[in-house]
Amino acid sequence: MAQRRTDLAVEARQLWREDSGGADDLPGVRSEEKEREGFAVTAVTVSTKEAGEAIGKPPGVYITLELDGLLHREEDAFQRAARAIADELSPLLPDGPALVAGLGNRAVTPDVIGPMAVEHLLVTRHLVEQAPEHFGKMRPVAATAPGVLASTGVESAAAVTALVKELDPACVIVIDALASRSLERLCRTVQLSDAGIVPGSGVGNHRQALTRESLGVPVFAVGVPTVVDGATLALDLLEQSGAPAPERGVLSDGENLFVTPRDIDSRAAGLSKVLGYGISLALNPSLTVDDLTMLLE
Repeated sequence: MAQRRTDLAVEARQLWREDSGGADDLPGVRSEEKEREGFAVTAVTVSTKEAGEAIGKPPGVYITLELDGLLHREEDAFQRAARAIADELSPLLPDGPALVAGLGNRAVTPDVIGPMAVEHLLVTRHLVEQAPEHFGKMRPVAATAPGVLASTGVESAAAVTALVKELDPACVIVIDALASRSLERLCRTVQLSDAGIVPGSGVGNHRQALTRESLGVPVFAVGVPTVVDGATLALDLLEQSGAPAPERGVLSDGENLFVTPRDIDSRAAGLSKVLGYGISLALNPSLTVDDLTMLLE
């Protein structure tokens, strides 16, 4: 049978439990649920290498925010979502300068989350250096959208590594599009993690990892699922209908097919702005959403 694919730790944990017949969490995995700004939040902590191998996620903390209110256009949903992201991300970050990298291909709409989020990020490094009397209390923040190998000839990880050597940040925040096992999570879920990221892993195009080990500084990943692979979608639909699972290999072609919402352009634009604002608030907690709107727009 084809393997269900997901980049979300909360779904990877769920898949392990399903494959184990509904068993309790395996040792080394802990899950906690709460609410932040009216949004459901689930924190999955993977504390051992063995547990990470079992669910397919490296050890670390994975925080999932369910931002359904954005899709439903609830009152103040944008402001609340940005604050919720900031409140969950900020405690993970060390003090000091930060580099934010928006990964993805601007020419592919489901993959534009990273580059577009950087456009809504408050970049302050030059301001702090050039006008410390006005901006000296702000955290220095630099940003890059390195593009993809096919269009630049340079691995995104190589570009980020070069900037880390040049800028010597205290941490790197990487923004990328992810894959989910569920249509219901597309463009309405945000995952924060302190475990770094492997660009392209969600679509089976693994590139060089961006982690503390590879960059020499803490790496935090911020991602939004924008696609479901065809095999995973077919398996879930068959299961929901009560049909038997197909034989191994029957859905293998679906692993190279990816499904995304038909209004992905507007959803990606809205979520990218939320991510940019949320990360900006996490990096400079003294600011408000209104402050960012004035500074960025």
